[in-house]
Amino acid sequence: MTHTHPPRPRNAIVYNVGFANSQTVNPTTSLPICVKLLRQRHESVLNAMTPGIQARRLGENLITLRLTEAFLEKADINRLNPMHPVQIAVIGPTQSGKSSLVNMILGEGRARVSPLAGYTVHPQGFPLNTGHLTWDWLDEYFRDYRRCRIEELPEGQYNFFTLDEPLDLPGHRLPPSILWDTPDFDSVDATGYRNAVLLTAALADVILLVVSKDKYADQSVWDMMELLEPLGQPTVVCLNKLNALSRDTLVRSFREKWRAARHDEPPHPVVLPWFDDPQAAVAGHESAALLDRLLAACAKVNRKHAEKQSLRLAKAHWQEWLAPIRQELLARSEWESLLDSEIKEALSIYRRDFLDHPHHYETFQRALAELLTLLEIPGFAGGMVAARKLITWPVRQLVRIGKSIGSKDNLGQETAVLNRTLEHLFIHLQQSLLDRGGMDGAMTAYWRELGVLLKAESRKGEPARAAAIARHVRDFQPEIERTAHQLHDKLREHPAVLNTLRATRVTADAAALGLALHTGGIGVQDFIIAPAILSVTSLLTEGALGHFLLRAQEELKERQYHDTKKLFEEVLGPVLKNLPDKMNQNVRFNIPMEMVESVEEILHKG
Repeated sequence: MTHTHPPRPRNAIVYNVGFANSQTVNPTTSLPICVKLLRQRHESVLNAMTPGIQARRLGENLITLRLTEAFLEKADINRLNPMHPVQIAVIGPTQSGKSSLVNMILGEGRARVSPLAGYTVHPQGFPLNTGHLTWDWLDEYFRDYRRCRIEELPEGQYNFFTLDEPLDLPGHRLPPSILWDTPDFDSVDATGYRNAVLLTAALADVILLVVSKDKYADQSVWDMMELLEPLGQPTVVCLNKLNALSRDTLVRSFREKWRAARHDEPPHPVVLPWFDDPQAAVAGHESAALLDRLLAACAKVNRKHAEKQSLRLAKAHWQEWLAPIRQELLARSEWESLLDSEIKEALSIYRRDFLDHPHHYETFQRALAELLTLLEIPGFAGGMVAARKLITWPVRQLVRIGKSIGSKDNLGQETAVLNRTLEHLFIHLQQSLLDRGGMDGAMTAYWRELGVLLKAESRKGEPARAAAIARHVRDFQPEIERTAHQLHDKLREHPAVLNTLRATRVTADAAALGLALHTGGIGVQDFIIAPAILSVTSLLTEGALGHFLLRAQEELKERQYHDTKKLFEEVLGPVLKNLPDKMNQNVRFNIPMEMVESVEEILHKG
């Protein structure tokens, strides 16, 4: 009966494990989930890559990932349906006689044979003494494929498989089983149906390898046998189409090649003769020998070991799977380290060009301006300040203010220094990415794409950075006021100095000056060079107050440095740190290290 349900692709489940916008990764991620995700990401990245060494390596990884994913599903089948019929996969290269051998084992011509190479391109299952079981579990296993009758298998389309009508042979020596005829794994078109071969091989409890005298030495044969070794499947070997003269030599050569490719003891091959007439029948004793070996192999099947064999298979290829992921994680870590280094350099420039600069550091002068507004004589200060303000600041000052509104100079020295520092940071980062993108290597495209994103962020993110700097300057104002109050409280501990400040005419000038600065009517540079404030500063630095004044200034600097450090590390830095998340995700693996470490722990314990 034709299977009417459409196949459900194995990659239908997409795991969102990006970095900045990812869901939380389960710290106890299972091996099947990780293998599925690795396979999906390998497929996606490989499809977007141009041919080359890296693409070839990913293609090799994809083969082992598909086999492992399928065998993990086989382990689930063993656990949930432990009594399902024995699965015997007949595998081999082109023209080895697989289909003919299937018919010989069944005793009927169920498998279609042809003298043409590559005739079998679909997995074809032949149930033997299974009764009329349901095959829902097989439909689920082959969910990328559509099940149909053997006579309905389409040419040129590979996403089909068949299960023939069950064959009831009570006297047959094999236990209830499904004998699978598989496509060649070495033909020109093998890439189109390689996954079907891997799925069938992973499903198998027993492997029957069929090779001819012309094909047994092909590298494709030994690549396949080496690939299947970790699964520990009982394996029967049939050397087909041999003549009597070459028999012993080829058997000996086959066993030597087995030892070179695998670590287990080579089986004794069943040797079948060459016939000029393709319809000639194999002698009864030769057919019986093959059934004896298959029966012995079936007796060795132990489905309880499937989970352990899955871990062994994953361990065999884990480092190859993780190589491109580690390269990507290392590149991201290098980007973050580079960014951290440039932020440290930027903060060093900020300290040098602003906090420690004798002419640019204006913040403490603002604190002094706040202090002067606190020094007004109670009851008299208001009128005096108003009077001094009228006298001190003529119309020319108002004209100057009008000219400065909206200009960059009116933003203050800190803002100017921060803008220059950010420009320096972007230039250095861009040059570092340019250098890395110019080198040959697996991650060249990564650095080039990151450089393009950085350039775009430098331009498009400027308004957001300007707003962040403005908030930073504004939000620090309470710290300036706190320093002014600390100075005022200290002055109150020294009444003589406080009274001297309040009694002198320079205090009135300074208070008016401070009020004008505090209300935005004068620039800091004018404030610093004003004679009044020079007099006040000189008076405050004399005697016991001098040490306290210097300490207050240094403490204010450190608080301002700490706030600026937070601006870079918590506001500006994360935008740049997360730039890799904006890359073309089709060519990125985006496998979190948490998942890698979780599965490595599973493999280590196994």
